[in-house]
This record gives sequence, structure tokens and C-alpha cells, in this order.
Amino acid sequence: MKKKKISKIWIFVLLLAIAAIAFWKFSGKEKEEVINFNTVKVEEATLQNSVTATGTIEPVTSVTVGTQVSGIVNKLYVDYNSEVKKGQVIAELDKTNLISELNTAKANLSSAQSTLNYQETNYKRYQTLFNKGLVSADDFENAQLSFRQAQDQLAQASENVRRAQTNLGYATITSPIDGIVLSKSVEEGQTVAASFNTPELFKIAKDLTNMQVVANVDEADIGGVKAGERVTFTVDAFPDDTFQGTVTQVRQEATTTNNVVTYEVVISAPNPQLKLKPGLTASVTIYTFERYGVLCVPSKALRFTPTPETIGKQRKMVDCEGKNKLWTLEGNVLKAHPVKLGQSDGTNTEIVSGVSKGMEVISEVEVMTEGGPDMGETERSPFAPGPPGRNKKK
Repeated sequence: MKKKKISKIWIFVLLLAIAAIAFWKFSGKEKEEVINFNTVKVEEATLQNSVTATGTIEPVTSVTVGTQVSGIVNKLYVDYNSEVKKGQVIAELDKTNLISELNTAKANLSSAQSTLNYQETNYKRYQTLFNKGLVSADDFENAQLSFRQAQDQLAQASENVRRAQTNLGYATITSPIDGIVLSKSVEEGQTVAASFNTPELFKIAKDLTNMQVVANVDEADIGGVKAGERVTFTVDAFPDDTFQGTVTQVRQEATTTNNVVTYEVVISAPNPQLKLKPGLTASVTIYTFERYGVLCVPSKALRFTPTPETIGKQRKMVDCEGKNKLWTLEGNVLKAHPVKLGQSDGTNTEIVSGVSKGMEVISEVEVMTEGGPDMGETERSPFAPGPPGRNKKK
């Protein structure tokens, strides 16, 4: 008896479900489709393509000042941010040893000069005696050799004096350019050794009102970057300011970091207010293509391709030959217009010919369904309420 009751319950549930499905299938009203065409105007616009990168603010000209001689830093005349002129003395090394070397070289020069004078007199005497046959040829040639060796020794001593004078001059460090001291690497009393490498004492920037940005551009973007292109950039120090610049150089040498290949692009960065400081990181936008006031349409209008199913039975299509087309709606007729395209920035595309300014062209078709369930939709459970209607684009 219990099994019979359970069977009757399941039969009742099944009949109820079938009745609900039948009611849901046959009681719905047929939907009506309303087709709307969204249009856009052919208008003048600005087309831009850009490349983004990061770079570092640097002075256009900077010089590292060092010393060619070793010694103790005896005096410093400049500090950080000091303004200097070309030829101005900025530091001095201790000159005691250098003066001693110069004095020794001068003494050797004086000795070489005395030796030369003696050998010259001796050579002339032997030459006279040799001409009279009073000395042998061997003695005469020895006197001649000694004279020539004395000449060479005098020349060498003269070079040693000049070298010692030059080294003494190197002990006085002067600025090679007009500019500002960016860095100072030594202090008074510090010993610098110039045995193999030239020690760095100062770094001087020529003109901080005329800076540059050295940006690292990815290999995928470098093909469109050329000298003369407009650049805008920002720095974290002044987030509300946008600085202007121009590409001045695209360097050919590639840099590979973690398998990423980049190229250095040098960008001019006028800095009349001295806001830009050496070493700041710049976020750069390079405009590789710019056209102003060109006739354009949104690129999606060129991708619109109507079909008899999407335009409805009441409308007709008049197509044309050509790869690129724009469509207009004239009454109940969709007419295609062949167009010649120019540049594109991805969002808008330049129209060279085929349509005129102000013409409205179709960008997309929108099919709105109303009434009963949309047969193209995924079936829903008969026990869940259906949506009153939805919009779908084709």
C-alpha cells in the first residue's frame, strides 16, 4: 500500500510538470522585433598614434672632472650647486713633490747643457786635428759620437722639464665648461691616485635650463619613432605639470635587460623654470602620428556589414563594389558608399573620399525584442519568471 501511494505522488508531480511546461510553451505571446540603426556623423577630428615609455632626466652636456696626477687634495674652491666659469680654479692638489720633480728636471737639463757644450768643443778640436792628420779616424768618430749623445741627452732633459711643468699645472684643477657643480667626490686632505684610472673629482653640468630625457623604447614600438616628433612627459615631482619636448635622436644601439630589448631615444626638455632635476624619472608619450582637422568616422562604422536578416523585411539593400564601405539609411533603403581610407588611430579612421562632411552613416544595428519569449534565447526554467524583453546587437 505504501508503494502505491508513493507511485501516485510521483505520477501527480510528473503530470503537474508537463502541464506547467505546456502552459509556458503555448501561453506566451509572439515577440515583435524593432530594428534600430545607430548612426554617426562624418566629422573633422584629430588623429593621433602614440608610444609610451619611461626615461631619465639628464643634462644635455655634463663633464666629469678628474686629475692626471696623484696627490693630496690641498684646497677645494667649490661645493655642490656652485656656479663655475670655464677656466675657473675649482681645486688644488699638494704641489710639494711636483715642484721637487720640476727642480730635479731643471737641474738635469742644466747638466745636460754643460755636457753638450763640452762635447761640442771637444768634437770641433778633434775635427781640426783629424783634418791635419794628427789623430786617427777612430778618435775622431768617438768624439763625434759623444757629441751626438750629448745632444740627445739635452733633448731628453728638456722633455722631462716640460713634463714636470705640465704635471705641476695638472695640480691646479680648473673647470672645462661654464656650468653648475652637480657632484663632488673628494674632500680636502683626501689622497687621490691616478696610477691606472683618472679619479673623479667633480661632475659639472653645462646648462640646467636645457635638459634632455633619455627614454627606453620597446623594440615593438621603435619603428614608428623618428626625430622631430612631438613628446609630452610627466615626472612624479610635479604630477600636475605636463612638459613638452621633441625627439632629437634615436640611438641605434640596443639594450637587452631580462630578455627585453629597448632602444634609447633622446628627447629635448626645455627647463626655463628649473623644475626638472637630473635623475628624475619621466613618463613619456611620443606622438608618432598626428593629423589635425581630417575627415573621420568611428572605425566601427567601417566594420558594419548588414545582412537581410538584420535589416528586416521592410528594408532593401543597395550594395556596391569595393573593399571599404560606409552605409547610409535613405528611407527604407540601406545604401553602400565605397570610400578611400587614410590613417587610423584605432578609434577613428580618416576618410579620404567617398562621403562628405556631415553625412550620417550607420555604425551598428540594434534589434529590440518585445512581447513573448525570444526563441533565439537560451531556454529558461518554466518555474522562473521570464524577462519582459532585452536588447541585443547584431
